[in-house]
Amino acid sequence: MTEVGVRGRPDGPGPGSGRVVVLGATGFVGRHVGAALEAAGYEILAVARRPLKTPASWRFRPMDLAHGDPEALTRLIGTERPVAIVNAAGEVWSPDAEGMRRNNELLVDRLLAALAASGARPRLIQLGSVHEYAPQPHGVWLTESSPEEPVSDYGRTKLMGSRAVLRAVRAGDADAVVLRLSNVIGAGTPRASLLGQVAAQLLAGGGDGAPAQVRVSPLRSSRDFVDALDVSRAVVAALRAPGASGRVLNIASGTSQHVRDMVDLLLAISGRRATLVERGTAELRPGADNGWTGVDVSAARAVLGWEPRRTPRDMVEDLWRAAAGQE
Repeated sequence: MTEVGVRGRPDGPGPGSGRVVVLGATGFVGRHVGAALEAAGYEILAVARRPLKTPASWRFRPMDLAHGDPEALTRLIGTERPVAIVNAAGEVWSPDAEGMRRNNELLVDRLLAALAASGARPRLIQLGSVHEYAPQPHGVWLTESSPEEPVSDYGRTKLMGSRAVLRAVRAGDADAVVLRLSNVIGAGTPRASLLGQVAAQLLAGGGDGAPAQVRVSPLRSSRDFVDALDVSRAVVAALRAPGASGRVLNIASGTSQHVRDMVDLLLAISGRRATLVERGTAELRPGADNGWTGVDVSAARAVLGWEPRRTPRDMVEDLWRAAAGQE
């Protein structure tokens, strides 16, 4: 398997790689993206609200992109002159609709204004979400032409951010690509996610040698889970692909996995004794299904020369290894 940074691939290093600003660099996806970019030969300038641990080779700039001085980002872009900016910042798990709007929509507006004011033209990689689409019936795959009718505050605010980026490209004010990510899994998966919750409960254990009680919402859906390392390779490829500007590209595994299978895989990989309890199953009608998501990635293959490489076992093993190492 060819890894990030191998010559002769779309995600390999090129001459004069330059500096990349990663917004939200201390978050789950941002950390993986920064690592892949550095491995591909780029200098990383990490931007985030809080100075959490980052590699010593990265430069770090604390900045509150949604609440702070909007001119600060303009000055940073004008001074640093990056070859690219990756927007991995935003809000995923907050129940606060205003927080979603501020961090997924207003933040993008500020970023685009800063780019325009700086006079710079770096390649902008906007990390969006497949939740920007309307839910599809079982067996209907999401493509870039699927209806954009999100049903959550998260999806709606991410869609507003993506549309703002695409308007800027059409107006000639930006060179940008929107990557719509499916459910990202890997080392550092947030505890607020389903598999993050399961890992945390396994680590907490049952005490006195008893099996851990792993309590989850009813496991009735199927989702497209993509490895964080595959996402990171897609970002590197999108940064370099000359024909990608103005495109929306889905980044996913191209398969749909039942969430129960993913939870069972995590339980097996952990090697921990556990009892799985699905909360509220008595209230569900027989055959109830909370949704199916499968994502077509053929456009990303064609435009970026990218394809997913890693399996569900790969991503769950990475998740568990990282979580268990933090005990």
